[in-house]
Amino acid sequence: MSRRLISTGSPFERQAGYSRAVVAGNWCFVSGTTGYDYKAMTMPDTAGDQAQAAFETIAAALAEAGFSMEDVVRVRYLVTDAGMADDVFAVSGRWLGEIRPAATLEVTGLLKPEMKVEIEATAYRP
Repeated sequence: MSRRLISTGSPFERQAGYSRAVVAGNWCFVSGTTGYDYKAMTMPDTAGDQAQAAFETIAAALAEAGFSMEDVVRVRYLVTDAGMADDVFAVSGRWLGEIRPAATLEVTGLLKPEMKVEIEATAYRP
């Protein structure tokens, strides 16, 4: 089975020893993606804006890997406060509403205090 690494170019990927995404055969595994906005080079303030930025990064990684959001079969949401779920789901509904992958939401701490949301995705292309 072939294996290909996808990078956003972040030096943290090499430092921490991970890839933004890994393509293994017909699968693409996208690492947990925080809401960092790479266009503005900032971390948005709200959970909804962070979820939007995370999905933009995920979609770009999938596209580079030859996949699309329509190929997503599983997502995992990490939020720092359960009260943020509705804001995150409003965004995920716009991105995944008709795709309807299997999903899990966990309330947990994240690496930095300004991080409110982290999203990981798995895609499959038959």
